[in-house]
Amino acid sequence: MAPPLILICAVGLTPRHLGSDTPTLSRLAEAGSWAPLQPACPAVTTTAQVTMLTGQSPNQHGIVANGWYFRELGEIWLWRQSEALIQAPLIWQTLRSEGHPLKVLKYFWWYAMNTSADTTVTPRPVYHHDGRKSPDCYAYPPALKALLTERHGTFPLFNFWGPVANEKSSRWIAESFGTAFDFDPPDLALVYLPHLDYDFQRYGPAGPHVAENLRALDRCVAIVNEQAQARGACLMVVSEYGLTSVNSGIFINRELRQQGFLHITHNAAGALLDPGVSRAFAVCDHQCAHVYVADPADIEPVHAVLRALPGGGDIRVGPERREWALDHPRSGEMVCLAEAGGWFAYDYWLDAGEQPDFAQSIEIHKKPGYDPREVVFDPRGGRRRALRALVRKQLGLRYVLDPVSLDPAVVKGSHGRPPSTPDEGPLVIAPSGLTLPPTPHQQDVATWIRQLVTGQCRIK
Repeated sequence: MAPPLILICAVGLTPRHLGSDTPTLSRLAEAGSWAPLQPACPAVTTTAQVTMLTGQSPNQHGIVANGWYFRELGEIWLWRQSEALIQAPLIWQTLRSEGHPLKVLKYFWWYAMNTSADTTVTPRPVYHHDGRKSPDCYAYPPALKALLTERHGTFPLFNFWGPVANEKSSRWIAESFGTAFDFDPPDLALVYLPHLDYDFQRYGPAGPHVAENLRALDRCVAIVNEQAQARGACLMVVSEYGLTSVNSGIFINRELRQQGFLHITHNAAGALLDPGVSRAFAVCDHQCAHVYVADPADIEPVHAVLRALPGGGDIRVGPERREWALDHPRSGEMVCLAEAGGWFAYDYWLDAGEQPDFAQSIEIHKKPGYDPREVVFDPRGGRRRALRALVRKQLGLRYVLDPVSLDPAVVKGSHGRPPSTPDEGPLVIAPSGLTLPPTPHQQDVATWIRQLVTGQCRIK
C-alpha cells in the first residue's frame, strides 16, 4: 500500500530560492528531484491550484482567475470558496471513480467549501451584525475546529491577509497540521504555506527581507516534514508562481470610464462600478485583466482603447484567448497581461469625491478586483488610522478600518505573467522515485499525485 502523500504549496517559492537560506527544502531537493514548473496562465493562486489538482487547463476547469464576472448574477466576485465552481474532476474524484477510495485533507488550499475532501480547514472570518470582523476559520467536520482551537488557539486571520500578514499564519498552519492529519488520517493531504507572498508584494522579490522570509518558510516546511516522517508519509512541494518587480499600476478601468464604456452608480458608500449597465469593464487580478464587453459591436473600439493604454501589454481577443487556454465563457471577451513592471489596478473613480468607502480598507469581497495595496500600511498615517479604529472597536464604538494607501507605488512585486526565465517561476520538489519530465507543467502535478498515492512509483 502506498504511503500517505503530503503536498505542500509554498506560495512564491522559485528555483533561485534553494540554497543556504532554505536548508530543509534544499535537502528535500537533493534527496529527491526538483525542477522549474511551467505555470498556468494567469499565474495566480486559484488558477494554479486547480490546474495542479485537475491536470487540466483553465479553459477546461473554468478557474480563469481568482475571480470573474458572474454574468448570470451581474456581479463581480473574487475569492469564492465553493469547490462546485471547478468544472473538471479533481484527481481524487477521478481516482475514486476508478476504484481508489482516497481520503483527502484540504488544509488551507483553495475551494475548501462544499468540498469532496473528507476533511477541510480554511480561513473564514466572522462578520458580526454590528459591523465588527473577528478572526476565525471554517472546518469540517466541526469537531476538528474545536480541537484545533483548543490545541493551537484561534487561527490568526489578520496575519493571513492585510498589512500585518506575516509568517505567523504559515507557522500556525504548519504547527497545527499534525492535529488535522491525525483527526482523520488521509491518503492525500494538501497544505498551504502563504507568507512568502506578502513581503514580496510589499518590498519586491529581492532585497534584505528575502533571506528571513525564506528561513521562516523553511522552518515551517521542516515542521511539516517532521510530521510527515513521524506518520510514514512522503512529501512533495510545489509553488503557484514567482513574483517579479513592479513599479507602476495600470488604471485600465479609469481609461474605460473616460472613454465612455464603464458606468458607475452612486449610493451612501460612494461611487460603485455598475457592471450590468457598463459597455465594458475590467476585472483586475495582479498582472491579468479580464475585460468584459457587453455588445460585440464594442469589441474593436474597446480593443483600440486597450492597445493605446500605456503598460497594457499583451491582449487576446475572442478565439485568440485559446493561446493562453483562457477561451472559456467565464473569461472576458478579451484578456490582457500587463507589461513587465506593471500590474492592473481595479480603481474606476476619477476623483477623491467619488471614492467608495471600502477603497482604503481591507475588503477582498466588495472591491471589483484584486488590490495588492491591502498588504501595505499607507505611509501617510495608515498605522495611526488603524490604531484609532482598534481603540474605537475596543470601546464598542463604530469605526472604519482604513489603513490602506491608494498609491500604486507602494506595491513592489506582482505576478500573473509567464516568468521571463524558469528561475523566476514556480517549482516542484519531488520525492525520490518519482521521475520528472524535462520541462514539467503545473498540469503534471495531478499525474504525480496519481503515481504516488496509487503506488505506481516506488518511493526510495
